[in-house]
Amino acid sequence: MKRVSIKDIARIAGVSVATVSYVLNKKEGNRISEATKEKILEVAETINYTPNKMAKSLKTNKSRLIGLILADISNDFYSTIARNIENEAMKLGYTLLIGSSDENPEKFKKLIELFSEQQVDGMIVAPVVHSDTILKKLIKEEYPVVTIDRYLNNLDIPGIMINNREISEQICEFLVSKNFEEIIYIGYDTELPHLLDREKGFDKCMASSGIPCEKILVGLENITLEVQNGIEKVLKTGSRKRTLYFSSNKLAVAGLGYLIKHNINVPNDISVIAFDETEAYTLFQTEITYVKQPLEEMAAEAVKILDNQINNYIPSGKKVIFPAKLIEKKSVQ
Repeated sequence: MKRVSIKDIARIAGVSVATVSYVLNKKEGNRISEATKEKILEVAETINYTPNKMAKSLKTNKSRLIGLILADISNDFYSTIARNIENEAMKLGYTLLIGSSDENPEKFKKLIELFSEQQVDGMIVAPVVHSDTILKKLIKEEYPVVTIDRYLNNLDIPGIMINNREISEQICEFLVSKNFEEIIYIGYDTELPHLLDREKGFDKCMASSGIPCEKILVGLENITLEVQNGIEKVLKTGSRKRTLYFSSNKLAVAGLGYLIKHNINVPNDISVIAFDETEAYTLFQTEITYVKQPLEEMAAEAVKILDNQINNYIPSGKKVIFPAKLIEKKSVQ
């Protein structure tokens, strides 16, 4: 016989999974009406719901679980964030549940519902496009949640990020100082604000530089093909002293694959600079100049803020911005 879950209660009562979790864990405070509370408890009793929680959780009304939703756990950037968050969470006695949304808003929503059903005490999330509705619902229910790496406009959730626009502008100023005849930006065709900030930093610097520039913007479905087709197109326009500026490590790996395939030497034929580290760079014969994000510090701050929200929820849209650093290697000359 199928075990009854709080998702079943939520469906029958016509409320969210998070709301049911709050009521069953006696954490609803004044945020949920008595009528709704009574309805949820009545449904739970009717369908013989038995909570599957450890004895300690029953006493403390806390599961000591934290949910982490990342955009792509296979990416070195996010797997490193996950490892650091797990380490920090364990120091405070939390166990981490991890999910990967794969940039899919529907999957993101289902992961939030799943974690709510598992009665996590709070969540750290990397939002995807069109995930604002489900996040606003969590805010309304005063559910502890913190964003990391990314943010969404007009959404009052505590968040951890880097100075994307400023560091992107610094990158361009660094490239301009190298007297390149053309600078080529490879980014995403996206609505995500943190990636748009990188593009805006590039645009601002290039507008006053007087140096010719190109932009290759790709979607999320066929990254490798679109990046390589874009590079092939811009490189056909003659021989210049050029550089490729990749706004993520995933884009960089796709572009480096093209350069290897066509025997294009870095940095003699073209220079390369990219956001974020990845072990894939070690397979390339030239050390790649990249932007380093302080992932350990970001993870520690995210867990600290979430723990504070779990223990004493205070509505807050505070954003903590860490400075990223340009690490110069041999791929730019």
